[in-house]
Amino acid sequence: MNQTEVAQMLGMSQTGYSKYETGENDIPTVILIKLARFYNTSIDYLLGQTDNPERYQ
Repeated sequence: MNQTEVAQMLGMSQTGYSKYETGENDIPTVILIKLARFYNTSIDYLLGQTDNPERYQ
């Protein structure tokens, strides 16, 4: 998926989403939860805190 498609899924602009990827803006918790659910992974994995992509139940 490209930035525009992910941003659409999140209900935001591509520019706003791009700022999360570049680190210009911090990612709000609600967006992290949506991304983790969408990609079926853990928030820790999205934040680089673990190499294990498995979602904790």
